[in-house]
Amino acid sequence: QVRLMESGGGSVQAGGSLRLSCTASGSFDINHDWLTGWFRRAPGKEREFVASVKWSTGGTYYSTFGEGRFTASRDNAKNTQYLEMNDLKPEDTAIYYCAAGRTPFTITEVAGYESWGQGTQVIVSS
Repeated sequence: QVRLMESGGGSVQAGGSLRLSCTASGSFDINHDWLTGWFRRAPGKEREFVASVKWSTGGTYYSTFGEGRFTASRDNAKNTQYLEMNDLKPEDTAIYYCAAGRTPFTITEVAGYESWGQGTQVIVSS
């Protein structure tokens, strides 16, 4: 069972940056092909995929709105994955979640993930 703890949310002005962290703990085999996905839920909207990073290779994948502004990465020595968000816009305001699952599965869909963080609030003001 993987447990995920998020940190790093907050309030920023448009154009600012934030870095979210997601630290994994518990009993898991690092040799399994784990992947962390980042999702967000804006007020009144469905949860949507933001980005993902594969623990073994560091390979990443981004949503269209994240490409070029967001960077997913990981530090396996710390069992931690990151989402660096730059040039933030008011429409990026949401609760951001990290989630972990063992590939292969459809990484843009919620159903494939086994564990979820508690979420961290990001507020971007204009």
